[in-house]
Amino acid sequence: MTMEEGSVGSEEYTQDGTVNIKGKPALRSKSGGWKACSFVVVYEVFERMAYYGISSNLILYLTTKLHQGTVKSSNNVTNWVGTSWITPILGAYIADAHLGRYWTFVIASTIYLSGMCLLTLAVSLPSLKPPQCFDKDITKCGKASTLQLAVFYGALYTLAVGTGGTKPNISTIGADQFDDFHPKEKLHKLSFFNWWMFSIFFGTLFANTVLVYIQDNVGWSLGYALPTLGLLVSIMIFLSGTPFYRHKVPAGSTFTRMARVIVASFSKWNVPIPKDTKEFYELDVEEYAKKGTYRIDSTPNLRFLDKACVKTSSTNNPWKLCTVTQVEETKQMLKMVPILMATFVPSTMMAQVNTLFVKQGTTLDRHVGSFKIPPASLGAFVTISLLTCIVLYDRVFVRIIRRFTKNPRGIRLLQRMGIGIVLHILVMTVASITENYRLKVARNHGVIESGAQVPLSIFILLPQFILMGTADAFLEVAKIEFFYDQAPENMKSLGTAYSSVTLGVGNFISSFLLSTVARVTQEHGHRGWILNNLNESHLDYYYAFFALLNFLNLIFFLFVSRFYVYRAEVSDSIQVLAKELEEKKVTVSNNYVNPKD
Repeated sequence: MTMEEGSVGSEEYTQDGTVNIKGKPALRSKSGGWKACSFVVVYEVFERMAYYGISSNLILYLTTKLHQGTVKSSNNVTNWVGTSWITPILGAYIADAHLGRYWTFVIASTIYLSGMCLLTLAVSLPSLKPPQCFDKDITKCGKASTLQLAVFYGALYTLAVGTGGTKPNISTIGADQFDDFHPKEKLHKLSFFNWWMFSIFFGTLFANTVLVYIQDNVGWSLGYALPTLGLLVSIMIFLSGTPFYRHKVPAGSTFTRMARVIVASFSKWNVPIPKDTKEFYELDVEEYAKKGTYRIDSTPNLRFLDKACVKTSSTNNPWKLCTVTQVEETKQMLKMVPILMATFVPSTMMAQVNTLFVKQGTTLDRHVGSFKIPPASLGAFVTISLLTCIVLYDRVFVRIIRRFTKNPRGIRLLQRMGIGIVLHILVMTVASITENYRLKVARNHGVIESGAQVPLSIFILLPQFILMGTADAFLEVAKIEFFYDQAPENMKSLGTAYSSVTLGVGNFISSFLLSTVARVTQEHGHRGWILNNLNESHLDYYYAFFALLNFLNLIFFLFVSRFYVYRAEVSDSIQVLAKELEEKKVTVSNNYVNPKD
C-alpha cells in the first residue's frame, strides 16, 4: 500500500502537527504511512505472543503447579488480566502529560521485559515452586509458600505495569502515522485498525497453539522463555523504526484539563449561559496553530459545562475560566462514558475464554490419534475466526455496503459494535446448551462424583470459541477505533485507554460474579454452580445467566447509542472520501449498458 505524497509547499510536511524524533515538522515522504506502521505492527505481533503465551494457559499453571481451586485460580487470572487492562490509564496520562507516547512506550517496554524475565525464573527454579503433586483432589496438595507466591505474582504485576505504558500508546503511535488532513492517508487510517487487529492476532495464534503445547508437554520454563525472547526481539525491531515515526507533542495532562472544566462549571453553577456562543472565552486560531493543536467550536451537548467558558471577571485563573476547546474536549470524553459502560459486560464474557472455557476443556477427551490437544489451544479458534471475519469485513462487506451508505467505513462504528454485542448473546447461549449436554453425558456415564474424563471430544466446545472470535471481529475492532476516533486530538492516548479499561473492568466484574455466584449457590446446603469438580457443577446455569445479562446490556447499549452524537471531524478528509465514493457510483451508473439494449 502506498500513499499519495505531496511534492511542493506545505504538502511536503504533515498537516496534523506531528514531528520527527528531533521535534521538527515531519516530512510526509520520509515518515509515517504503512512503512512506519510495519515496525509497530511487528512489535505487537511478538508482544501479543508474549502476553497470551502467559494469560492463555495461566489458569492451568495455577491449578496444576500452584495447586489452586477453580474459583481462586479463575479469579487470580481475571484479577491480573483486569489490572493489565486498567494500568493503561496511567500510561496514557504519562504519555499525554509528560513524556509523549514514544518515550512512555520505550520505558514501559523495559519494565515489561523485566517482568517477563522474572516470571520465567519463577516457573523454572525448583525453589520458587511447591513440590509436584499428582492427586486429582488439589486440596490435598502442598500449597505454595509466601515467598514463592510473592515472586510469581510480583513478576505478573510487574508485567502488568509494563503493559500499562505500552498498550495505550503502541496502537496510538501506529494510528498517528496517518495524517487526518490528507484524504488518501485518512482512507488508509480507516483500514488501519482492521489490519492492526489482523496482524497482532498472528502472535495470539502462535501463543494459543505452539506455546501452550510446549507448556503442557515440554515444560513451563521453555514455554515462558520463548515469549520473553520474542518480546526482546520485538522491542529491538520497534526501536529500529525510530527514524520513520511521526510523533504527537504532549499537550499536558488530560485529567487536569477535564478537572478544570468540571470545577469551573460547578463554581459558576448559578451563572446564566449566553445564547450567543461568541461571548464564550476562546483563544485565537493562531494560538492553536503555534502549538500544533486544534480549536473546537461549541456544541449544544452537556450545556452545563459551558459555564466554564463564561467570563464573569477579569481573572484568567484556569480553574475558573476555560476555553471553549477545553470544554468541548471534556464534553467529548464524558459523552463516551455511557458507551464505555455498555462494553463492560461483553468484556466479562471474553474473560471466560482463558478461565472457565479452558477448564471445561480439561474434562473432555483431548486426543486426536496419539496427539493430545492442550485445552488452551482452543483459543486459537477465537483467533482464526477473528482473522477470517476481519478480512471478509474489510475486503468484502465494507466495499459492498459503502456503495449504499456512502460511509467510507461501510457502517457506523456503533452499528458494528451493536452487531458484536448481539453475537455475545449467541455465544453464551450456545455455551450453556453445550455445557448442559456435557453434564448429561457425564451423568449417563457415571463420572459426576469422580470427576473423571467425560467421553466427549473437546471439539464440542468449538462453536463457542468460533462465535467469540466472530463477536470480537465486530465489537473489539470497532471499540478500539471508536474510542480513538472519537477522542479529541489532544486526548488520543486516553481515548485508546478507554478501550483497554473496558477489558480491565470486565475481568474484575468476572471475578466478582464468579465469587458471588459460587458463594450464593452453595448456601443452605446446595451443591453450587461452580465447584472444583466441574462435573458436579452447573456451568450451564452460569452461562445462561450470562446470556440474560448480555441481553439486558444490549437494551442499555441501544438506548445510549441512540442519543450519541459523533464528534465533528477536524478535517474534511471524510467528506472528500464520501464525495469520491458518490462520484464513483455516478460514473458506474452512467457507464452501465443494459444487455437488452
